[in-house]
Amino acid sequence: MSDEIQDFDQLAASRRAWIEDVLRPWCQQATRKDLLKAEQEWLDIAGNAAPEQTLWTWAWERFPTLVYDGLTGVNETQQVQIELTNGESHSGFPEGRRSKRGELFLLLAGDMETASANDLAEAGPFSLDDIAAVKPAGS
Repeated sequence: MSDEIQDFDQLAASRRAWIEDVLRPWCQQATRKDLLKAEQEWLDIAGNAAPEQTLWTWAWERFPTLVYDGLTGVNETQQVQIELTNGESHSGFPEGRRSKRGELFLLLAGDMETASANDLAEAGPFSLDDIAAVKPAGS
């Protein structure tokens, strides 16, 4: 009987532990196909949590350079270099508005400070499954 949940506080603690110890790590390693399946059932799996704020942010956490602790989605403030599983390499700034559901878009520009909206080229989408590594550009 000692392993049984006796009260609400234990139940809530058990749920929080499951989210941190099971669900979040699963999101960090799951394929995009499985993440898309999970998204369909996310309210049943994760409770009242928007998939964009949890599921997909946790999935991008497998590449720490792409996330900023405490914020959802991809971090747009740092230029990154991505290495794809096919050997290709791309460098740019993650585009948060377009990078949805396990697909990453990069904004490419010679000088982001002086470029107009028309000067910005884009690369992607790059599937979460096709990205082998992400590092800060120039490192």
